[in-house]
Amino acid sequence: MESLQAPPSDGDVMSVVDMHTGGEPLRVVLSGYPADIPGDTLLSKRRHVGEHLDHLRKVLMFEPRGHYDMYGALVVPSELPDADLGVLFMHNQGYSTMCGHAVIALGRFAVDYKLVREPPTAPETQVNIHCPCGLVKAFVEYSEGRTGGVRFHSVPAFAFATDVSVMVEGFGEVVVDVSYGGAFYAFVSAQRFGLDVTRSRTRDLVDAATAVTKAVKSQVKLHHPTSEDLAFLYGTILTDDNDAYSSDPTANVCVFAEAQVDRSPTGSGVTARIALQHHKGLIGLNQARTFKSGATGSEFTGKAVRETMCGEFKAVVVEVAGRAFYTGTSRFVREKDDTLASGFLLK
Repeated sequence: MESLQAPPSDGDVMSVVDMHTGGEPLRVVLSGYPADIPGDTLLSKRRHVGEHLDHLRKVLMFEPRGHYDMYGALVVPSELPDADLGVLFMHNQGYSTMCGHAVIALGRFAVDYKLVREPPTAPETQVNIHCPCGLVKAFVEYSEGRTGGVRFHSVPAFAFATDVSVMVEGFGEVVVDVSYGGAFYAFVSAQRFGLDVTRSRTRDLVDAATAVTKAVKSQVKLHHPTSEDLAFLYGTILTDDNDAYSSDPTANVCVFAEAQVDRSPTGSGVTARIALQHHKGLIGLNQARTFKSGATGSEFTGKAVRETMCGEFKAVVVEVAGRAFYTGTSRFVREKDDTLASGFLLK
Protein backbone atom coordinates (compact mmCIF):
# COMPACT_ATOMS: atom_id res chain seq x y z
CA MET A 1 0.00 0.00 0.00
CA GLU A 2 1.27 3.44 -0.86
CA SER A 3 1.90 5.68 2.13
CA LEU A 4 -1.04 7.89 2.90
CA GLN A 5 -0.59 11.61 2.44
CA ALA A 6 -2.26 14.31 4.52
CA PRO A 7 -5.21 15.80 2.63
CA PRO A 8 -4.85 19.39 1.42
CA SER A 9 -6.25 22.02 3.74
CA ASP A 10 -6.60 25.78 3.77
CA GLY A 11 -6.60 25.81 7.58
CA ASP A 12 -3.96 26.46 10.22
CA VAL A 13 -1.66 23.59 11.18
CA MET A 14 -0.37 22.89 14.70
CA SER A 15 2.22 20.19 15.44
CA VAL A 16 2.67 18.49 18.81
CA VAL A 17 4.45 15.67 20.60
CA ASP A 18 2.26 13.72 23.03
CA MET A 19 3.65 12.13 26.19
CA HIS A 20 2.36 10.84 29.51
CA THR A 21 3.78 10.68 33.02
CA GLY A 22 2.05 8.21 35.30
CA GLY A 23 -0.92 8.27 32.95
CA GLU A 24 -1.28 12.07 32.96
CA PRO A 25 -1.02 13.46 29.42
CA LEU A 26 1.33 16.17 28.24
CA ARG A 27 0.93 17.73 24.81
CA VAL A 28 4.12 19.60 23.91
CA VAL A 29 3.66 22.25 21.22
CA LEU A 30 6.15 22.10 18.35
CA SER A 31 4.55 24.66 16.03
CA GLY A 32 1.40 26.69 15.55
CA TYR A 33 2.01 29.45 18.06
CA PRO A 34 3.74 32.74 17.14
CA ALA A 35 7.51 32.33 17.06
CA ASP A 36 7.99 35.16 19.57
CA ILE A 37 5.70 35.49 22.60
CA PRO A 38 5.83 39.11 23.84
CA GLY A 39 7.02 39.71 27.41
CA ASP A 40 10.30 40.43 29.19
CA THR A 41 9.68 37.74 31.81
CA LEU A 42 8.11 34.30 31.80
CA LEU A 43 5.25 35.54 33.97
CA SER A 44 4.56 38.36 31.52
CA LYS A 45 4.58 35.85 28.65
CA ARG A 46 2.07 33.80 30.67
CA ARG A 47 -0.18 36.83 30.96
CA HIS A 48 0.15 37.55 27.24
CA VAL A 49 -0.87 34.08 26.06
CA GLY A 50 -3.83 34.18 28.45
CA GLU A 51 -5.00 37.55 27.17
CA HIS A 52 -4.19 37.26 23.46
CA LEU A 53 -3.58 33.62 22.46
CA ASP A 54 -6.05 31.70 24.60
CA HIS A 55 -7.90 30.48 21.50
CA LEU A 56 -4.86 28.35 20.67
CA ARG A 57 -4.95 26.70 24.09
CA LYS A 58 -8.58 25.76 23.50
CA VAL A 59 -7.77 24.31 20.08
CA LEU A 60 -5.19 21.93 21.57
CA MET A 61 -6.75 21.18 24.97
CA PHE A 62 -10.45 20.96 24.09
CA GLU A 63 -12.32 18.46 21.94
CA PRO A 64 -12.21 17.34 19.18
CA ARG A 65 -8.38 17.32 19.38
CA GLY A 66 -8.11 17.05 23.16
CA HIS A 67 -10.46 16.28 26.03
CA TYR A 68 -11.63 17.66 29.37
CA ASP A 69 -8.52 16.45 31.23
CA MET A 70 -5.86 17.27 28.61
CA TYR A 71 -2.68 19.05 29.68
CA GLY A 72 -0.16 20.95 27.57
CA ALA A 73 3.17 22.75 27.51
CA LEU A 74 4.44 25.58 25.33
CA VAL A 75 8.23 25.90 25.26
CA VAL A 76 9.38 29.54 25.20
CA PRO A 77 12.66 31.42 25.75
CA SER A 78 13.59 32.25 29.33
CA GLU A 79 15.10 35.46 30.66
CA LEU A 80 17.12 33.46 33.21
CA PRO A 81 20.75 32.91 32.13
CA ASP A 82 20.89 29.45 33.75
CA ALA A 83 17.73 28.12 32.07
CA ASP A 84 17.86 25.72 29.13
CA LEU A 85 14.24 26.50 28.32
CA GLY A 86 11.15 28.23 29.63
CA VAL A 87 7.72 26.64 29.67
CA LEU A 88 4.11 27.75 29.95
CA PHE A 89 1.69 25.10 31.24
CA MET A 90 -1.91 24.91 30.03
CA HIS A 91 -5.04 22.96 30.98
CA ASN A 92 -8.83 23.10 30.70
CA GLN A 93 -9.14 26.36 32.64
CA GLY A 94 -6.03 28.33 31.80
CA TYR A 95 -2.37 28.35 32.78
CA SER A 96 -0.61 26.83 35.77
CA THR A 97 2.52 28.06 37.54
CA MET A 98 4.06 24.61 38.10
CA CYS A 99 3.50 21.06 36.93
CA GLY A 100 5.69 18.22 38.15
CA HIS A 101 4.47 15.54 35.76
CA ALA A 102 5.16 17.96 32.89
CA VAL A 103 8.67 18.71 34.18
CA ILE A 104 9.42 14.99 34.26
CA ALA A 105 8.24 14.64 30.65
CA LEU A 106 9.94 17.85 29.51
CA GLY A 107 13.24 16.65 30.96
CA ARG A 108 13.24 13.73 28.52
CA PHE A 109 11.87 15.89 25.73
CA ALA A 110 14.55 18.57 26.18
CA VAL A 111 17.39 16.06 25.96
CA ASP A 112 15.87 14.09 23.07
CA TYR A 113 15.04 17.24 21.08
CA LYS A 114 18.44 18.81 21.85
CA LEU A 115 17.16 21.80 23.81
CA VAL A 116 19.95 21.60 26.39
CA ARG A 117 22.97 23.80 25.83
CA GLU A 118 25.55 21.15 26.64
CA PRO A 119 25.79 17.67 25.07
CA PRO A 120 24.04 15.03 27.22
CA THR A 121 26.20 13.05 29.61
CA ALA A 122 25.80 9.72 31.44
CA PRO A 123 24.52 8.72 33.91
CA GLU A 124 22.40 11.88 34.19
CA THR A 125 21.97 15.06 32.21
CA GLN A 126 20.83 18.19 34.02
CA VAL A 127 18.10 20.27 32.40
CA ASN A 128 17.24 23.66 33.90
CA ILE A 129 13.56 24.37 33.23
CA HIS A 130 12.20 27.82 33.95
CA CYS A 131 8.62 27.38 35.12
CA PRO A 132 6.37 30.33 35.98
CA CYS A 133 7.02 29.58 39.68
CA GLY A 134 10.81 29.70 39.19
CA LEU A 135 13.79 27.64 38.05
CA VAL A 136 13.37 23.87 38.44
CA LYS A 137 16.36 21.57 37.98
CA ALA A 138 15.63 18.23 36.31
CA PHE A 139 18.06 15.32 36.14
CA VAL A 140 17.48 12.93 33.25
CA GLU A 141 18.86 9.40 33.16
CA TYR A 142 20.97 9.07 30.02
CA SER A 143 22.83 6.07 28.63
CA GLU A 144 23.98 5.20 25.10
CA GLY A 145 21.79 7.83 23.50
CA ARG A 146 18.61 6.95 25.39
CA THR A 147 16.78 8.89 28.07
CA GLY A 148 15.05 7.29 31.04
CA GLY A 149 13.70 8.28 34.43
CA VAL A 150 13.71 11.88 35.62
CA ARG A 151 14.00 13.50 39.02
CA PHE A 152 13.67 17.21 39.71
CA HIS A 153 14.42 19.64 42.51
CA SER A 154 11.53 21.98 43.25
CA VAL A 155 11.36 25.66 44.00
CA PRO A 156 11.13 26.35 47.76
CA ALA A 157 7.98 24.60 49.03
CA PHE A 158 6.20 25.48 52.26
CA ALA A 159 3.16 24.92 54.42
CA PHE A 160 1.03 28.05 54.13
CA ALA A 161 -1.60 27.28 56.77
CA THR A 162 -2.60 24.21 58.79
CA ASP A 163 -5.85 23.16 60.44
CA VAL A 164 -7.93 25.82 58.71
CA SER A 165 -11.70 25.51 59.16
CA VAL A 166 -13.84 26.31 56.12
CA MET A 167 -17.54 25.89 55.50
CA VAL A 168 -17.98 23.58 52.53
CA GLU A 169 -21.31 23.49 50.75
CA GLY A 170 -22.95 20.11 51.24
CA PHE A 171 -20.42 18.98 53.85
CA GLY A 172 -20.42 21.60 56.59
CA GLU A 173 -17.27 22.56 58.46
CA VAL A 174 -14.13 20.93 57.06
CA VAL A 175 -10.57 21.30 58.40
CA VAL A 176 -7.93 21.60 55.68
CA ASP A 177 -4.23 22.33 55.27
CA VAL A 178 -2.90 24.61 52.53
CA SER A 179 0.59 24.05 51.15
CA TYR A 180 2.69 25.34 48.26
CA GLY A 181 4.78 23.23 45.87
CA GLY A 182 5.06 25.64 42.95
CA ALA A 183 1.28 25.98 43.16
CA PHE A 184 -1.06 26.15 46.14
CA TYR A 185 -3.20 23.14 47.10
CA ALA A 186 -5.70 22.40 49.83
CA PHE A 187 -5.22 19.01 51.50
CA VAL A 188 -7.84 16.96 53.30
CA SER A 189 -8.37 13.27 53.98
CA ALA A 190 -10.92 11.62 51.68
CA GLN A 191 -12.24 9.84 54.79
CA ARG A 192 -13.75 13.16 55.91
CA PHE A 193 -16.28 12.69 53.09
CA GLY A 194 -16.70 8.94 53.56
CA LEU A 195 -14.53 8.28 50.50
CA ASP A 196 -11.50 6.19 49.61
CA VAL A 197 -9.04 7.63 47.07
CA THR A 198 -8.37 4.24 45.49
CA ARG A 199 -11.88 2.75 45.55
CA SER A 200 -14.50 5.49 45.43
CA ARG A 201 -16.12 6.67 42.22
CA THR A 202 -14.11 9.38 40.52
CA ARG A 203 -17.21 11.58 40.28
CA ASP A 204 -17.69 11.48 44.05
CA LEU A 205 -14.05 12.40 44.64
CA VAL A 206 -14.31 15.25 42.13
CA ASP A 207 -17.47 16.61 43.73
CA ALA A 208 -15.93 16.64 47.21
CA ALA A 209 -12.62 18.15 46.10
CA THR A 210 -14.32 20.78 43.94
CA ALA A 211 -16.51 21.84 46.86
CA VAL A 212 -13.41 22.22 49.06
CA THR A 213 -11.60 24.25 46.40
CA LYS A 214 -14.56 26.59 46.06
CA ALA A 215 -14.74 27.06 49.85
CA VAL A 216 -11.02 27.70 50.32
CA LYS A 217 -10.92 30.17 47.42
CA SER A 218 -13.71 32.21 48.98
CA GLN A 219 -12.63 31.97 52.62
CA VAL A 220 -8.81 31.83 52.70
CA LYS A 221 -6.66 34.67 51.34
CA LEU A 222 -3.42 33.40 49.86
CA HIS A 223 -0.20 35.28 49.28
CA HIS A 224 3.23 34.37 47.97
CA PRO A 225 6.42 36.19 49.04
CA THR A 226 7.83 36.66 45.53
CA SER A 227 4.85 37.31 43.25
CA GLU A 228 1.11 37.78 43.52
CA ASP A 229 0.84 35.95 40.18
CA LEU A 230 1.50 32.79 42.22
CA ALA A 231 -1.10 33.52 44.92
CA PHE A 232 -4.03 31.39 43.79
CA LEU A 233 -5.42 28.00 44.80
CA TYR A 234 -4.78 25.51 42.01
CA GLY A 235 -6.90 22.69 43.44
CA THR A 236 -7.60 20.22 46.23
CA ILE A 237 -5.78 16.96 46.94
CA LEU A 238 -7.71 14.23 48.73
CA THR A 239 -5.40 11.88 50.63
CA ASP A 240 -5.57 8.47 52.29
CA ASP A 241 -4.58 10.17 55.58
CA ASN A 242 -1.33 8.18 55.66
CA ASP A 243 0.96 11.15 56.26
CA ALA A 244 3.44 9.81 58.85
CA TYR A 245 6.69 8.53 57.37
CA SER A 246 6.40 4.92 56.25
CA SER A 247 7.90 2.55 53.70
CA ASP A 248 4.37 1.88 52.46
CA PRO A 249 3.04 4.01 49.59
CA THR A 250 0.56 6.75 50.38
CA ALA A 251 -2.19 7.51 47.87
CA ASN A 252 -3.91 10.70 46.81
CA VAL A 253 -6.10 12.16 44.08
CA CYS A 254 -5.64 15.70 42.81
CA VAL A 255 -8.55 17.68 41.36
CA PHE A 256 -7.33 20.95 39.89
CA ALA A 257 -8.26 23.79 37.52
CA GLU A 258 -11.89 23.34 36.37
CA ALA A 259 -12.55 19.98 38.12
CA GLN A 260 -9.73 18.36 36.12
CA VAL A 261 -8.49 15.01 37.47
CA ASP A 262 -4.77 14.26 37.51
CA ARG A 263 -4.01 10.67 36.48
CA SER A 264 -0.57 10.82 38.09
CA PRO A 265 0.31 11.30 41.77
CA THR A 266 0.78 15.02 40.87
CA GLY A 267 4.39 16.24 41.00
CA SER A 268 3.72 19.71 42.40
CA GLY A 269 1.18 18.14 44.76
CA VAL A 270 3.76 15.64 46.03
CA THR A 271 6.11 18.60 46.52
CA ALA A 272 3.50 20.51 48.54
CA ARG A 273 2.50 17.42 50.51
CA ILE A 274 6.10 16.65 51.52
CA ALA A 275 6.55 20.30 52.57
CA LEU A 276 3.43 19.93 54.72
CA GLN A 277 4.60 16.63 56.24
CA HIS A 278 8.02 18.11 56.99
CA HIS A 279 6.41 21.17 58.58
CA LYS A 280 4.37 18.90 60.87
CA GLY A 281 7.43 16.84 61.83
CA LEU A 282 6.09 13.71 60.12
CA ILE A 283 9.01 13.29 57.72
CA GLY A 284 12.68 14.23 57.96
CA LEU A 285 15.20 15.34 55.38
CA ASN A 286 16.11 12.68 52.81
CA GLN A 287 13.41 10.28 53.99
CA ALA A 288 12.01 9.09 50.66
CA ARG A 289 8.33 8.23 50.33
CA THR A 290 6.36 6.65 47.55
CA PHE A 291 3.21 8.47 46.43
CA LYS A 292 0.57 6.57 44.48
CA SER A 293 -2.14 7.91 42.22
CA GLY A 294 -5.57 6.87 43.41
CA ALA A 295 -6.71 7.16 39.80
CA THR A 296 -4.21 4.90 38.00
CA GLY A 297 -1.93 3.39 40.66
CA SER A 298 1.13 5.03 39.07
CA GLU A 299 3.86 6.12 41.48
CA PHE A 300 6.28 8.98 42.13
CA THR A 301 8.91 9.08 44.84
CA GLY A 302 9.65 12.22 46.80
CA LYS A 303 11.80 13.53 49.61
CA ALA A 304 12.79 16.83 51.18
CA VAL A 305 16.46 17.33 50.37
CA ARG A 306 17.25 20.75 51.84
CA GLU A 307 15.78 23.31 54.21
CA THR A 308 15.54 26.90 53.01
CA MET A 309 13.36 29.99 53.31
CA CYS A 310 10.75 31.53 51.03
CA GLY A 311 10.15 35.01 52.35
CA GLU A 312 8.82 34.59 55.88
CA PHE A 313 8.04 30.89 55.38
CA LYS A 314 10.31 28.03 56.46
CA ALA A 315 10.57 25.95 53.31
CA VAL A 316 12.19 22.87 51.81
CA VAL A 317 13.50 21.92 48.40
CA VAL A 318 11.80 18.68 47.38
CA GLU A 319 13.05 16.02 44.97
CA VAL A 320 10.37 14.21 42.98
CA ALA A 321 11.14 11.31 40.62
CA GLY A 322 9.10 9.45 38.00
CA ARG A 323 8.97 8.16 34.43
CA ALA A 324 7.51 9.72 31.30
CA PHE A 325 6.81 8.05 27.97
CA TYR A 326 6.12 9.17 24.41
CA THR A 327 2.72 8.31 22.98
CA GLY A 328 2.80 9.93 19.54
CA THR A 329 3.11 12.97 17.33
CA SER A 330 0.28 14.82 15.61
CA ARG A 331 -0.42 17.53 13.05
CA PHE A 332 -3.72 19.22 13.84
CA VAL A 333 -5.64 21.25 11.28
CA ARG A 334 -8.27 23.95 11.76
CA GLU A 335 -10.26 24.14 8.57
CA LYS A 336 -11.87 27.53 8.00
CA ASP A 337 -15.40 26.21 7.46
CA ASP A 338 -15.37 23.93 10.52
CA THR A 339 -17.81 25.47 13.01
CA LEU A 340 -16.27 23.40 15.84
CA ALA A 341 -12.66 24.16 14.94
CA SER A 342 -12.13 26.33 18.02
CA GLY A 343 -12.89 23.45 20.40
CA PHE A 344 -15.53 22.56 22.94
CA LEU A 345 -15.83 20.75 26.27
CA LEU A 346 -18.44 18.35 27.60
CA LYS A 347 -18.74 18.35 31.38
